[in-house]
Amino acid sequence: MVLYITNCFFLVVAIYWRFPKLTGPPGKQFKISLIGDGQVGKTSLRRRYLDEIFKASYIPTLGVDFAQKQIEVDGTPVRLVIWDIAGQPLFKNLRRQYYQGCSGLILVYSVAEPETFDNASKWLVEAFEYMNRLPPLIVVGNKVDLRPSLTTKTSVSYEEGAAFAKRFSESMNTQTIFIETSAKTGKNVDEAFASLVRILLKNLDASMDKEKPKLRL
Repeated sequence: MVLYITNCFFLVVAIYWRFPKLTGPPGKQFKISLIGDGQVGKTSLRRRYLDEIFKASYIPTLGVDFAQKQIEVDGTPVRLVIWDIAGQPLFKNLRRQYYQGCSGLILVYSVAEPETFDNASKWLVEAFEYMNRLPPLIVVGNKVDLRPSLTTKTSVSYEEGAAFAKRFSESMNTQTIFIETSAKTGKNVDEAFASLVRILLKNLDASMDKEKPKLRL
């Protein structure tokens, strides 16, 4: 308990001092949260997307970490604030506040660890519980670089991942895309984030069109 409180204190202090860095040019901005079990590669995906070095050794995220990136998708400039939420059960209560104001979610599991795929639905339940809604979602099967060395019993197939995403999308009426990635090789990492941003931009444009006043003569 003492260790947990200490970690939370230092986490809050660290975030307080880092928040001023989230200033930048005006424009479209989205908050995206990476969720999923620990050790599925959420931090590695974020680091790869930010053009940082891939680290093979595992260092668990304590509570939450975040970064920002200025990008351009289909000609539209966008600033992403990417939140990397710890997957350990220890931080469940702490995670609540980091779901708030989230524009989109990236749910990550490891194709090399079927139990993380089995837990995927639990993460969506948690997100709905804390947000009272579910924003657009990308379901990511990570670590596909490991698949050649695995058997069908020790890995999650592409078809299983795609079926899960489709089933969830239909049952919750939520915009959902499935993609497989490798943080180690960089496969589909940029595309995973870009796919989510395209949905968010489309929704934003549709919302703005509805709000435009109509001229009546």
